[in-house]
Amino acid sequence: MGYIIKPLVTEKMTKITEKLNKFGFIVRPEANKIEIKKEVEALYNVTVLDVNTCRYAGKNKTRYTKAGLVRGRTNAFKKAIVTLKEGETIDFYSNI
Repeated sequence: MGYIIKPLVTEKMTKITEKLNKFGFIVRPEANKIEIKKEVEALYNVTVLDVNTCRYAGKNKTRYTKAGLVRGRTNAFKKAIVTLKEGETIDFYSNI
């Protein structure tokens, strides 16, 4: 276990959640769809119908500052979008 890193709570993901009952998670790069499905079902006690995954590569970023040129890189990550059974939901804010 331990494939889910954190839930994805953004404006875009919130709109998808409201319309289509899909929830997003940042997951470990080595996780596959079956492992993600099992972990979401175990953690949140819901029925998962479908899992879609996509990988994002890190991108190079450059800024011009007073001290000169600053170069960096954003992190690479894997995202999983989980479709739940009709009528079920996940409350990410219940632990606050």
